[in-house]
Amino acid sequence: MPRQKPVLVLIDYGAGNLRSIAKALEGAGAQVALVSRPEHAPAHAGIVLPGVGAFGTAMARLGEVGFPQWVRERAGEGVPLLGICLGIQLLFERSEEGGAIAGLGLLGGDVRRLPQGLKVPHMGWNQLTITKSVPLLSEVPEGAFVYFVHSYTVHPRNHDDVRATTTYGETWPAVVQRGSVVGLQFHPEKSGTIGQQILRNFVTRVVPAA
Repeated sequence: MPRQKPVLVLIDYGAGNLRSIAKALEGAGAQVALVSRPEHAPAHAGIVLPGVGAFGTAMARLGEVGFPQWVRERAGEGVPLLGICLGIQLLFERSEEGGAIAGLGLLGGDVRRLPQGLKVPHMGWNQLTITKSVPLLSEVPEGAFVYFVHSYTVHPRNHDDVRATTTYGETWPAVVQRGSVVGLQFHPEKSGTIGQQILRNFVTRVVPAA
């Protein structure tokens, strides 16, 4: 019998770009359930938190239907959680975007605007420097290019949470992971074969390990 594909809940809070993320996750070997309210979530093996837009708006929309507490509870139970772009930032304690707005608090640290003097948003292809070899980055070569679109970056309190960095003006985290909580500052669904490999690793290595 063929192995059953893991079901991933893709959180829909009006962040946009969901079709391309869903298609990429399906290509990586997952079944995708698009969910707009936590009580509608089917039995699942993992959760994906996408994001495009402003931190405060995203947290407000998530809060309107009760997603923050649900996500914290699932993560506390060890359910794998993947935050993409703005989604990685929402995993942290707070962001200075809009004035010290609280995030999900699953990872220690904060979110800060890119340094002055840089063109913002940072948009385009940048290389990854892998700082820790982990299953999530299996078969991803050093110096691989991935696609970024963002104006803010994460600053983890615990530097052991950083799995890969990139450099734009300064060096900052591109991939973070603590246990089964994973964040990507770039868009894997726009990052060609490298992005697809990372999603495949999440579906086939991170999710089963949990």
